[in-house]
Amino acid sequence: MSTFSDQLLNPDTWSGLMMGNHALVRAMLESGVQVATTYPGSPTPEIADAIRTIPDDQRPFYFEYSVNEKVALEVAFGASINGRLATVFFKSVGLNVAADSAVQLGLLNLIGGMVIILGDDPGANSSQNEQDNRHFARLAYIPMLEPATPSEAYHMFKEAARLSQKYQMPVFLRLTTHVCHARERIDFGEYRPQKADWQPRFDVKNGPYLPIVDRVFPLKRRLLRKMQEMRKEADASPFNTILQPTGPARTGEPKRGIIASSMPVLSLQENLARSEEGIDILQLNFSYPLPKKKITEFLRTHEEVLIVEELDRILEGEIKALAWDQDLRCKIFARRDDEELMRELGPERTWQILAAVWPESFAPRELSPPLAAASPRVAQMCPGCGHRSAFHAIQQALPDNAITVGDIGCHSLGFFEPYNMGQMLLCMGHSNGSAAGLALGNHERKVLAFIGDSTLFHAGLPGIVNAIVNDHNFTLVVMENGTTAMTGHQPHAGSGELSEKIAIRDLLETLGVKWLRSVDTYNQKRLREYIREALDVQGFSVVIAHHPCMLKFVRTQRRKGKYPDRKVHISQESCEQHYICLEQFGCPTFQRHEDGSVTVHADLCIGDGSCLQTCPVQAIQFPKKEDHS
Repeated sequence: MSTFSDQLLNPDTWSGLMMGNHALVRAMLESGVQVATTYPGSPTPEIADAIRTIPDDQRPFYFEYSVNEKVALEVAFGASINGRLATVFFKSVGLNVAADSAVQLGLLNLIGGMVIILGDDPGANSSQNEQDNRHFARLAYIPMLEPATPSEAYHMFKEAARLSQKYQMPVFLRLTTHVCHARERIDFGEYRPQKADWQPRFDVKNGPYLPIVDRVFPLKRRLLRKMQEMRKEADASPFNTILQPTGPARTGEPKRGIIASSMPVLSLQENLARSEEGIDILQLNFSYPLPKKKITEFLRTHEEVLIVEELDRILEGEIKALAWDQDLRCKIFARRDDEELMRELGPERTWQILAAVWPESFAPRELSPPLAAASPRVAQMCPGCGHRSAFHAIQQALPDNAITVGDIGCHSLGFFEPYNMGQMLLCMGHSNGSAAGLALGNHERKVLAFIGDSTLFHAGLPGIVNAIVNDHNFTLVVMENGTTAMTGHQPHAGSGELSEKIAIRDLLETLGVKWLRSVDTYNQKRLREYIREALDVQGFSVVIAHHPCMLKFVRTQRRKGKYPDRKVHISQESCEQHYICLEQFGCPTFQRHEDGSVTVHADLCIGDGSCLQTCPVQAIQFPKKEDHS
């Protein structure tokens, strides 16, 4: 029976239904990628998942989970200037982490080529913002391609690799969430694996590779010349094409057109198919540098043109400036409401944009109501999650006026009821620096910060070092669960899956943390004691609250047949209905009924027993052994 990796490695042409993220891996294979790096972040982690299905002895390129996005980009960069075709992928805000290096890349000759895959997230489906990384292409002078479908993602990666190798510069491939996760039948090309050539090709003659002082301006001139050539590529690119109207054009009407890119093109096509209006769409998949000739011709041959783009007004400003410079008489429309700068542009929202500009052809209509009214539901940590046990204990140890600082990870859910932990959040690793600032001159309110183990290695160490050397007065709780849980259980430097485990306690002691304790989060009594002691310390203190991610642990143990099949239950004779299990501990396993009784949902309970200690009358119990007989 063929496996997924067999599909990816199939040497012949073939067609199949495939997710956009997975299709990129086939494109990497066909393009001859030699080095791929990443730090996991939605919507891109399935790329790495697909790569890891290929056995090590059959994978023709080197792959690594790097410690963060900046390092991932730098490893790919180093490989590229050594003659390897490299690719790096991460989520939208991951580019912020890598930006310090990314903005320099265009100045340098990347002789092997380099494709940077971005997973942007309109709608903030899994991100703390709706960052539009098209701005970064302009900032760094890096060409950008924007597929709208999984098939386009596959073909455009190959094109990005070709362009990158031809011009020896990086190329952005910007996908959005639904392009990453959509599935489409794709016609794949041949894959002819070649024996890897690892001959080092780094040579300072290909540089200079030091963008400093007197070298900056010659390097930038060279970059601008490359971008001029890239603009010619964009104008000639088959990925920038005019989609003809499917409906008959009305006679006597002004000739109308739309300029759009990425997923909104599909929404527009769906809407125009319902209309009798004949409107052309200029689809800009190779969107930067702007294909000025193609856009100028489109504006010149249409009397009215609507610009439709997700998130920021980037194409709008550039195209209006182009029309002004060319003295074009075309009437240009764009979004009129700043509310349209948010969220994804699906068919209903694009219909509203069309209706606002051309109401005689697109009758305004209300957005469809939800299919069914959903009951309010707070985001939940998994049953048995060690973070829940930690929050329950820490909440009891904190003074009422304490300030708590959150960070990125599953423990971000501690912000919600009933825990109210982590009252602010910026980005990965910020908690140490933010907590230090909150503690300055603060003699009245205790400050406690949280950070996960993956985030600690990713971006938390500089803030920890800063807290040590400046002896900042706050407590840091390291929430260690042994994996990068929030994005799908990818390994990290402290998980022991990539290499020998880097022990966080040993690391912090070596850095010079003077007050340090470690405790399993299921030991709530000990954790409460440690938190109280830590808050009394004048200076920087650390508590490592550790417990394996139970979702991963239970899955692994069940596959091995080693996880005990047991559930807790509530003794109705003992229960006094204090509701601590529901209202303070907050495990979704507990169900409250109309008569006030509480029971355990058998399908949700994993039998971990962390809840037993929360009941003041010990009504939460494991079944007696004889109950299993």
